[in-house]
Amino acid sequence: MKRQVSYKWRLREVMAAAGMFAATDLEPHLHERGITLSSVQVWRLVTQTPERLSLPVLAALCDIFECTPAELIATKAENAAPRKTAAAGAEVVDLAVKLRPKRARIQPEQ
Repeated sequence: MKRQVSYKWRLREVMAAAGMFAATDLEPHLHERGITLSSVQVWRLVTQTPERLSLPVLAALCDIFECTPAELIATKAENAAPRKTAAAGAEVVDLAVKLRPKRARIQPEQ
């Protein structure tokens, strides 16, 4: 059975708990730890869920907020819904036989 894996980026919640409510508040803390990101990159890091994240940035965030990666990234895994199959004994329709197109008849103009 397949598993559906998802995650939630919780940086905004962690920032709010620490009293930081703007992306610009985070920039100097990252710079102190040797992480040089533009203000747009920091804003994206705060407001959007990153698909890729470097380990130095993750380590810096954990150091800034004195938390673990598990507190920044909430993961969830659950079984995927099983595929639906045709019911036993259901009549299978052969489209090549049942749904044949009718030939068009073109009549001359009168």
